[in-house]
Amino acid sequence: MAILENIRKRTTVLILIIGLALFAFVISGVFTSNEFGGAKVGSAVAEINGETISIDDFRREVESASRRFGPNFPATQLVNTVYEQQVRKALLGQQFEDLGINVESDQIVEFVRTSGYAQIPDFLDENGIFNEEVFRTAISDWSVNNPARYEEWLGIEEIIIQSAKEQIYFNLIKGGVGATLAEGEFDYKMANEKVDIQYARVPYTSIADSTVQVSKGEIEAYVKEHADEYKQEKARDIRFVYFEEKASAADEKVKEDELIGLLGDSVEYIEETNTTDTIPGFRNTTDLAAFLDRNSDSKFDTIFKAKKDLPSVVADTLLAMNVGEIHGPYRDGDFFKLSKIVDKKANGSVKASHILITYEGAERANPEVTRTKEEAEARANELLADAKEEGAQFTALARDNSDGPSAPRGGDLGYFQEGVMADEFNDFCFGNDVGTVGLVETQFGFHVIKVDDKQDVIQVATLTREVEPSEETINTLFTDATKFEMATLDAEAESFSTIAGESNYTVRPVNKIKELDENLPGLSNQRGIVQWAFNDDTKVGDIKRFNVNNGYAVVQLTKKYKEGLMASEDASATVLPKIRKERKAEQLMSANQGKSMESFASDNGVVASTATALTMKSPTLPGAGREPLVVGTAFALAQDGTSGLIKGETGVYMIKVTKKEAAPEIDNFSTYAQTLKTSSSNRVNGDVYNALKEGAEIEDKRATFY
Repeated sequence: MAILENIRKRTTVLILIIGLALFAFVISGVFTSNEFGGAKVGSAVAEINGETISIDDFRREVESASRRFGPNFPATQLVNTVYEQQVRKALLGQQFEDLGINVESDQIVEFVRTSGYAQIPDFLDENGIFNEEVFRTAISDWSVNNPARYEEWLGIEEIIIQSAKEQIYFNLIKGGVGATLAEGEFDYKMANEKVDIQYARVPYTSIADSTVQVSKGEIEAYVKEHADEYKQEKARDIRFVYFEEKASAADEKVKEDELIGLLGDSVEYIEETNTTDTIPGFRNTTDLAAFLDRNSDSKFDTIFKAKKDLPSVVADTLLAMNVGEIHGPYRDGDFFKLSKIVDKKANGSVKASHILITYEGAERANPEVTRTKEEAEARANELLADAKEEGAQFTALARDNSDGPSAPRGGDLGYFQEGVMADEFNDFCFGNDVGTVGLVETQFGFHVIKVDDKQDVIQVATLTREVEPSEETINTLFTDATKFEMATLDAEAESFSTIAGESNYTVRPVNKIKELDENLPGLSNQRGIVQWAFNDDTKVGDIKRFNVNNGYAVVQLTKKYKEGLMASEDASATVLPKIRKERKAEQLMSANQGKSMESFASDNGVVASTATALTMKSPTLPGAGREPLVVGTAFALAQDGTSGLIKGETGVYMIKVTKKEAAPEIDNFSTYAQTLKTSSSNRVNGDVYNALKEGAEIEDKRATFY
């Protein structure tokens, strides 16, 4: 009591202290960071060759892009798309500035004239043709009378200017791209000079990997020597145990029992009249729609269903039942169900194929069709006669002759019920037996029809209850996840898998996660886990529990990869086979020096093979794969010449040239030179941009903000 009395006396002082503390907290936040401790307002999301992209501008671009792509576009993918656009814009913009590339208003007009923007109705004259004066007038009118449309156009104009500048820039580079007649001749000979060889190959697999020992130092030396091939980004390895929020066996039994309880009638006590009333159950109710409204997670569907429209687990069973019979409870996905047959129609669904012959003026006819109605009818009768012949292939006739969209499927229309097709088409299909072929006319043209199959359809009332985890199950799941988290936190980092195994939990590893990754296998979109893994404060071995989709994940960070050269243990998976191949080649070449091809083959237990019509442009040996050095050596040898040992891609070779064939003489090589020039020009845009990006100093800070 004395303590409480002292607190009451000092209430004013406490309020003042707390207020000052909160004020200090708020003020410190203003001077140290922006909203909720994020990066400072105005800081950069990237820096390209010293040019910054501010986070404020970047967020505006992301917001604009989000409106264009729609709400279903993944957030991280949206950020990455805008980032790549901004980097491209910055890199090319620097080039434009250095070269003095600019775009005048006349060039904008010309660009619009030759692009899709020329089809905007406001830019067309009375003849439906793009008109420069109409275009300029429309833009001026928008600026005065339609500010929103004008702002939208300014954004489009910015895109046009950027595109026009890029066109000028890349065209300047393409102007310097060419190919000489000598290059054309060389390319021609590469493709058309041929050589036949006999070869013996001792594959590297003939020496067991276990016999070739490679040290860690040798792997490190190889990585340093081939540094460009073994660069790596920052990455993380994690492992996790997923506690999925799903119904237990007890939860499933509850739902199943609920359905069983609704089958029979129930007695309800009416307190006002002190009487009882019998409430019909699912078996006896006469108002199925009202019963399902009150008791089911799904409504009464009055549509008759064919086999393909029924749940696959019970389709055959339901079709074999009589009206009034009930099947279930049965499990279908996340639901327990009881199904009652309400009505049945024999042959209520038809499968048919047709050949449509349309004519000019028929409904939905292709504008390219010019035949008359009389010509269409005559052609349809010809096809009808063909279709009725013994052994006729209706599918082939439809595929080759039908004007309908089902032609690629051989005219197959699938199954349909009454009232779906045009009246004449419908009456023929439902009024004739399976296998009947005939001709009808509709507003779409003339149809040669074949009735392929018929199926019964049924009307089903289904009482459903979704299987969901109960509150008790959810609480137990949370408890289990928390216990596991606490047990792993209290143990050694290496014990994560051991502790999981004791409770039969599955540990799932995810390796080489990148800083901007979003989706994790087994957990889908979990950006929060990725950010935690890359946080500087998160150490290898750290463990954290995350709320994820439908449950919890207890995650452990298991490895960090620094940006730069790969460590030997990380590179060993790809380096080891390469070093071993080099060692095996050395062994084979050392052991077989000075041998003839016959001795080389027999001593190593291989048989000589042949390869014909080899070219330098396609240096592939049948059964051995791509071997450019082997084929190149063959072209360097004279007729009947034999090579020494050749270190190939898949083994050590010896070859003998059995035939050489020169390329046929042609008048000139201008066509081949032009092809080379066109191919090079087509690669300019991509190759030049990639070169600019590779040579640029780019500091990517997206992970700081996203």
